[in-house]
Amino acid sequence: MPRTVLITGANGTVSTALMNVLKGADVELRALVREKSKADGLCEVFVGDLDDPGSLPPAFEGVQDVWLLTPNSPRAPENNMNAMWAARQAGVERVVRLSVVGAAHDAPNRSGRLHALSDGETERCGMRWTILRPHWFMQNLLNEAGDISATGTFSLNMASARIGMIDVRDIAECAARVLLDDPDRHHGRTYTLTGPRSLTFDEVAERMGPALGRPVTYLPVSDDAKRKTLLGYGVPAWIADMLEEYARAYVSGWGDFTTDTVARLLGRPPRDIADFARDHATAFASAERD
Repeated sequence: MPRTVLITGANGTVSTALMNVLKGADVELRALVREKSKADGLCEVFVGDLDDPGSLPPAFEGVQDVWLLTPNSPRAPENNMNAMWAARQAGVERVVRLSVVGAAHDAPNRSGRLHALSDGETERCGMRWTILRPHWFMQNLLNEAGDISATGTFSLNMASARIGMIDVRDIAECAARVLLDDPDRHHGRTYTLTGPRSLTFDEVAERMGPALGRPVTYLPVSDDAKRKTLLGYGVPAWIADMLEEYARAYVSGWGDFTTDTVARLLGRPPRDIADFARDHATAFASAERD
């Protein structure tokens, strides 16, 4: 009998990529969404909210494996707790949790410290568990697609930071590998996932240019300038603060590392930034017409 996998955060970037990988695999996919209207094209869909524990039991009933992704917010540990409780009550066998790079009680950012609380709970949940801690997403650059298309430039408050950034598709394939393997194979493991090399954003721009067929330039900006831009787009202040904390950590050298974990899990190297740019060239070009 195929195992039933519940995907939380089903409308998110990583969860969407994971469902694309798992479609066609020998599993029964189930998606948890907060609004039915956002469930178009998904598999079996349950409406529930990690903020509301009473809404979760129907989605978890009959599930063997849970992909657990909690939103970035001050309530993230509560969301994790609600999901873990629903999983235990339903007899779930395995939880594969998406954490963040460098999650620790002494992380230099609140997101890392909050995720450390949830990671600790997961490690003591009594079920089989695996934790994935991915580095900075290459897909974050899609937020800069409008500027790159219009002016050939993008601006971040990262100075000359080096980051071992990773393509979300590689995160999804690693998650799928864990979920499709025997539940014991990855039990008790925490995997830090990175791309193939640590890059500055000047180097990112240099590699994106040829892939997109036009020059791309990185323009570093101050924390205040980036914060003003984010708030102007309606990003909540808490998220803007969190992103600034990450930027400061990266500028200090905190993100200048890579691992071989993706290669070990998938049997191939992780995607490079040039691969990402080529594969998403249409997305950058389409912004020009918006």
